[in-house]
Amino acid sequence: MATLGEQVARRWSAERVVGLAPDPASAKAGRGQAAPAKWSGTGASARAVWGACQGSGKKPYQAAVELAGPAFRCTCPSRKFPCKHALGLLLLWSSGQVPEEPVEAAWVREWLEERASRASRAARAEKTDGPKDPEAAAKRAQDRMARVTAGAAELRGWLTDRVGAGFAGFERGGAEELRGVAARMIDAQATGLAGGLRRAADLVGRGRDWPGDLLAELSLLYLLAGAAARLGELPPELAETVRTRLGFAAGTASVLESGERVADQWLVTGAADEEQDALRIRRTWLRGRHSGRPALVLSFASPGRSLDSSLPPGHLVPGELAFYPGAVPLRAVVADATEPVTSPVPRGDTVTEALAAYAEALAADPWLERWPVLLADLTPATGPDGWALSDVDGSALPLTPSTDPWRLLALAAEHPVTLAAEWTPTGLHPLTCWHPNGTVRL
Repeated sequence: MATLGEQVARRWSAERVVGLAPDPASAKAGRGQAAPAKWSGTGASARAVWGACQGSGKKPYQAAVELAGPAFRCTCPSRKFPCKHALGLLLLWSSGQVPEEPVEAAWVREWLEERASRASRAARAEKTDGPKDPEAAAKRAQDRMARVTAGAAELRGWLTDRVGAGFAGFERGGAEELRGVAARMIDAQATGLAGGLRRAADLVGRGRDWPGDLLAELSLLYLLAGAAARLGELPPELAETVRTRLGFAAGTASVLESGERVADQWLVTGAADEEQDALRIRRTWLRGRHSGRPALVLSFASPGRSLDSSLPPGHLVPGELAFYPGAVPLRAVVADATEPVTSPVPRGDTVTEALAAYAEALAADPWLERWPVLLADLTPATGPDGWALSDVDGSALPLTPSTDPWRLLALAAEHPVTLAAEWTPTGLHPLTCWHPNGTVRL
């Protein structure tokens, strides 16, 4: 018979809990809810943590967290996932102030069983969701590729004429012109080309050097459109990259079945969230502790749904990843993983080493939008265009203009830090900072 210790989950670290917060304000509010006096009916089993939190209303809010997901449930009206009550409950549990219970409360058990039932139905549907007519599916794929190729040829012709005419007067109506061409690419089912044109439209008139930025973006689109017509001549890995950039994404099932598998202790270096076309996207970056290999795990959620938070920044996740094919195999899906554990301060690279790795990746995949870096011993520095971070060799990288630098600069001014960030054409986008006082998600 299982003992009570085997019937309850191992408590998470406070750092892991805070890493689940959707923003710094939620993390601060969650800490404010981690007071035993606010809670009643709390408990923790092998599957979940639950309790009732007294808010401003007469009836307490019921909050529960399924640990395997994790997934969150709270009767409060907050639209954030997890809400401050779920975070406060987890912080309370993390500090050992939630009693261990082998059996969940009835309302929690009902919620867990409902979730399990939905997951079972979804798994059965996925198993039987393959094309009923493989020949028809292949014909549809062939027809789409023909439309994409025709759209790419049209785009190349338009780009040749438009760039040849110059950007004089482009600031007034160029953005709408680019969005109009993007709409034609959507009609051609070339979603990757359409996305690039929309990014180009957003550059028009922004910043002192917008014509140069716009020309760089359009040049990459011209290169991609040309590659679409030469897929059969390209090396297999590069052809897969081009297909992906055009909008032909490999399915998760096929990646799990035939993708390259890499087992390691994966350090979760950071996560970044953004909204795109009414869809919330989370980019989670990992780095193999032994292989040094970078990996990107994407998760998606519609408004009101929580993003996957099973890979907390600052933690090690022993397991196996399956990588999508490509010239720079970066995107991956978790094939098998065990419980995350808090990571010590990782060994970071110098700026020179990080830029060399980026240059090698960019030579193989010129359409890379961002690259993960893990940099050691950084201190604040000022550059010609604002704040930067410098390593022990004196090499510095600028922060992106959109970065609010003050929290990071305060940490780095006190003591050199190890930083995980995304390197982009506009600078460093900080994600996670390792400091003697603890791990900070930025």
